[in-house]
Amino acid sequence: MNMTEYPRFTIIMRNYSYEEAEAILIAMEDLNDQFAVEMTLNTENAIEHIEKLNEQFGSKFYIGAGTVRNIKDVKDAIDAGARFLLGPHHFTKEMFNLAKEHQVLTVPAAMTPSEVDEMIELGADIVKIFPATAVGPQFFKDIQAPLGNLPLMAVGGISSENAKEFLDNKTTYLGIGSGIFNSYDIKNKDISKLRESLNQFLASV
Repeated sequence: MNMTEYPRFTIIMRNYSYEEAEAILIAMEDLNDQFAVEMTLNTENAIEHIEKLNEQFGSKFYIGAGTVRNIKDVKDAIDAGARFLLGPHHFTKEMFNLAKEHQVLTVPAAMTPSEVDEMIELGADIVKIFPATAVGPQFFKDIQAPLGNLPLMAVGGISSENAKEFLDNKTTYLGIGSGIFNSYDIKNKDISKLRESLNQFLASV
């Protein structure tokens, strides 16, 4: 995957039904340069959902897997067509190697400068700082002073209220949970309201 094409924002879909996930992707029409989506693997039938979403929308959107924790998760996600893998913690060298073999982008998580450095050294394409609000926006700028410019993604507690502050502090990517949407709109699969929420978020940054 060409890193320069990967969107700045990744929508994290946890515990969504296929129909709810589908509604979000329909609402994202023409915003494929702004948003990628990941289905977390601890969602019921996640692998089947990722496979179906890729069949329907994969030519247009970056669709990946989240909560990737081990080599089995990597294999399952790749088999389902995931184009990127996000994890809540470190990836092993074996996980990186398999992803690279299939040209799948890797986004392991880290918290300290040492962990970030280790993940970059092992081959991470992006390092996810999680939970981001525990360290705050300034952390992203501060750790890059000694480590150099790094592809970092803030995940955990990101909202339209704080997104711009993270971006202003040299955070390259943001992972956004369901807080970006009104839960009522997701439940009702209200595409126009979901679209409105996406545009409001983009206006905030």
